[in-house]
Amino acid sequence: MSADPTQVLAFETDCHIFDGCGFPAPGLHSFLFKPLWGDADSNLYFNKTMLLALLGTVIIVGFFWAAFRNPKVVPGKVQMVAEAGYDFIRRGVVYETIGKKEGEKYVPLVVSLFFFIWMMNLWSIIPVAQFPVTAIISYPLVLALIVYVLWVSLTFKRHGFVGFFKNVTGYDKSLGAVLPLAMVIEFFSNLIVRPFTHAVRLFANMFAGHTLLLLFTIASWYLLNGIGIAYAGVSFIMTIVMTAFELFIQALQAYVFVLLTCSYIQGALAEHH
Repeated sequence: MSADPTQVLAFETDCHIFDGCGFPAPGLHSFLFKPLWGDADSNLYFNKTMLLALLGTVIIVGFFWAAFRNPKVVPGKVQMVAEAGYDFIRRGVVYETIGKKEGEKYVPLVVSLFFFIWMMNLWSIIPVAQFPVTAIISYPLVLALIVYVLWVSLTFKRHGFVGFFKNVTGYDKSLGAVLPLAMVIEFFSNLIVRPFTHAVRLFANMFAGHTLLLLFTIASWYLLNGIGIAYAGVSFIMTIVMTAFELFIQALQAYVFVLLTCSYIQGALAEHH
């Protein structure tokens, strides 16, 4: 199934209110794109979201390469911005959650995750692109699985098998009779639910945000006819408001994702009592 371009971008449809046509509401079709290369039926193809993910990676790598290829004592504008972003994640997220001594080695990973996710989210409001890559569940899921594998391996490495079991089950003999039930709940919560919720939190927010932006954008165009022009103006204002709000949510969701990542790493490194 491929997306119908006349239903994805509002300005590509000739349908208006009072023209006898229905409102072209956004839906799942708004998140599906025709392959730019290959065949979708063979599952070997390259589409718009893959292109945006690739371009986003190139932009992030290029930005930090340009900022730090020749670092100066008195930084230029690009180096200053890069240092501010790097230092914000290092001190405000990693150090605060894991601690300076233990957390320093994980700073590059967390910084990379934050800026990659933020860039993938930002595509939603960038002209022509106009789609958040993280609104496709496979991208947040892969990122969450990377964190999950890191958490599991760190827990095993730090505590061994017995310590790992106690860590993931929340073993605490002071719980008494409810200990078995608590251990079962913690086991499923940590090993099964955790990576799912880590991915879905990011995916659901970007999916919902993009749907709302599409809704108001399409409505602005659809109502642009006759007396509906007055309502179109209101819808257009809501589009601007939602775009500004989405800017905040995009950064916030990247921040929440890496904050949870650091929380999981801290839990893996912490001594269990």
